[in-house]
Amino acid sequence: MSVLVLGVNHRSAPIEVLERLALDDASAAKLVHGLITSDVVREAVVLSTCNRTEVYAVAERFHGAHGALHDTLCDISGLGRAELDGHFYSFHDEAAVEHACAVAAGLESLVVGESEILGQVRHAVDVARAEGAVRSTLELLFRRAIAAGKRARTETGIARGTASISHAAVELAADNLGGLSGCRVAVVGAGTMGEQIAVALADADVDSITVVNRSRHRADSLAARVGGSASGLDGLIDALADADVVLTCTGAPSTLIDRAMVNAAGQRQRLFIDVSVPRDVANDVADDDASTVIDLGDLDRWAAVGRDRRLGEVDAVRAIVAEEADRFSRERIAMQATPLITSLRRRVEDVRDAEWDRHAARLADLDEAQLDAVRSLVNGVVNKVLHEPSVRLRADAGTPRGERNAAAVADLFDLE
Repeated sequence: MSVLVLGVNHRSAPIEVLERLALDDASAAKLVHGLITSDVVREAVVLSTCNRTEVYAVAERFHGAHGALHDTLCDISGLGRAELDGHFYSFHDEAAVEHACAVAAGLESLVVGESEILGQVRHAVDVARAEGAVRSTLELLFRRAIAAGKRARTETGIARGTASISHAAVELAADNLGGLSGCRVAVVGAGTMGEQIAVALADADVDSITVVNRSRHRADSLAARVGGSASGLDGLIDALADADVVLTCTGAPSTLIDRAMVNAAGQRQRLFIDVSVPRDVANDVADDDASTVIDLGDLDRWAAVGRDRRLGEVDAVRAIVAEEADRFSRERIAMQATPLITSLRRRVEDVRDAEWDRHAARLADLDEAQLDAVRSLVNGVVNKVLHEPSVRLRADAGTPRGERNAAAVADLFDLE
């Protein structure tokens, strides 16, 4: 079975395409459930962030699975093949494994080395696992990918400096305005990204922070943490009216802020930084002479400066990615020996149980302690006899000698 990845990211597609493919947890769960109930996909995970939407799958039939992933993403976007095909990338087998490890390590991120992606990968796997869409292969793949991400951040300097979208957004705002000291800031969205932005702002000497969120409880909690004020979405216009800077990072399916809302908030110079996909700020806001709108495309260009400072660490991270990808391959091969080893153990244990039953009458006069001693002796012999063949079968799996040994064991013990 092949491992397959199909997706788009900030390098392959403009934000207008990315936002058409952005998926919330419920949509991602529905997608993986639909894929694994087909006869061409065995396992699936969907990773959808502000920078990418990717589907990882274990294919029962490669071409059928590739077509299923392609058609599903086209359907989600509402765009035709001609509009999307130039933006898709795909990888399979070794290249797919390396890609997953590189993504978790931050090499494929808009801000190279950014820290948010590791949590997003974990969450994507959790969502798919809840749908029964993660089995042995993707479980192992993402275990190795997450290990690559952790090692990249602890063993190299890839995360040095600005290594998150949230911090990059705050730094870009400061760069655009010549500093944030004394500014009044509205943070729209109190999820993980909003929390990180608000915490970064708290260290930027701003005059005030207003957290606006659909759930007032989450807004209150985050505002209390950073010494700000809170509002529900019904107070968004008031928050805009008081803000010099507006940073938006919600998971809303459509825009929250348009030109009419900005006009209702009153004319003043405002900087909008929108790191949401789909975007929170409508295109017509930029037509207002008093409003400056920055989105992920602008952030990508700005982040290139910091990216260049960290490029010296990329080779070291790629070495980690290669090591973890190779480890996946070795562990996956070893997994192939597991069914044979299980069958061998079951056959030997069946013989042990039959012999125990055959000699039950002879053992009837033994007390419980003596019976336990005999059981321990017999089980010890079984385990010791099986240990070395099991180790050899795992170690040699995928090699010519491993194939010969596996065939010999299966023939000698009449294993299926």
